[in-house]
Amino acid sequence: MRVLVTGGAGFIGSNLARQLQRDGHEVVVLDDFSSAHWTNLKDFRGDVITCDLADDLRGPLQSRPPFEVIFHQASITDTTVLDQRKMMRNNMEGFRNLLDLAAGWGSRVIWASSCSIYGQGPVPMKESQAPDPLNVYAFSKMMMERLAEQYQPRLKHPIVGLRYSNVYGRGEAHKGKFASMIHQLARQMRAGNRPRIFYQGQQRRDFVYIDDLMQINVRAMTAKTGGVFNAGVGDAFSFNQVVEQLNRVLKTDLQSDYFENPYSFTQDWTQTDLTESRRVLGYQPQFDLAKGIDAYHASGFLGL
Repeated sequence: MRVLVTGGAGFIGSNLARQLQRDGHEVVVLDDFSSAHWTNLKDFRGDVITCDLADDLRGPLQSRPPFEVIFHQASITDTTVLDQRKMMRNNMEGFRNLLDLAAGWGSRVIWASSCSIYGQGPVPMKESQAPDPLNVYAFSKMMMERLAEQYQPRLKHPIVGLRYSNVYGRGEAHKGKFASMIHQLARQMRAGNRPRIFYQGQQRRDFVYIDDLMQINVRAMTAKTGGVFNAGVGDAFSFNQVVEQLNRVLKTDLQSDYFENPYSFTQDWTQTDLTESRRVLGYQPQFDLAKGIDAYHASGFLGL
């Protein structure tokens, strides 16, 4: 099939573009390269379109043959951005432009939402619970979910939103301080420094390895039912456990350097309920924290 991956030079998008290409699809990447990196596409063999989704897309896209599937990964993901107009214009209007094209093409749409919309709500986090966005990024994702609902009657196929949990793996290094905690801590430890984590390291996260995220995205291509679904591993691991696993694979013995959390809008515990993801999409994560870190380390990209 002809497949468009927006944000395809970013962390998740580039992994997805390569996976779809391996599966035999004709893949086109679209990215404005504002926060992505060209090195993520060194082994990608398809076309790359450079444009801003929030601008008029008719020029760069409507002259091309229709896409049967669109994976919408493009987004501002920096949760510290305080410019509400920038965040909302990029995330909301870019999505709206893309949905207009999808409606005309008859494309299937799979897009990236976020578990950040749960905020400090109860765990395990279920799709049916009320959202509690703690910052404008999470708010933008919540509004994108509502926009997807509004467009569903105009679309030929069920639209699937995936609420990504804390993703880690190959291709995230360019994100710097916005890369996963696993990457950041591994980088500190490779340099011989004590890993810095919030006091007392008991904060818990549903860390999901990139290969599991590829699985759920590919499964969404044949979904018979639309909606939003959790994309995590279904368990929660503390920062202390992350340090323990990194010490194991890096063969180090570094003690954590604890400091007070300076942010008021962080989630203390994230853990996804995967009941609906399993039932509707057939999703079965394969990597717990130990297996995921093993795979990341074996890839040669852990902390590098």
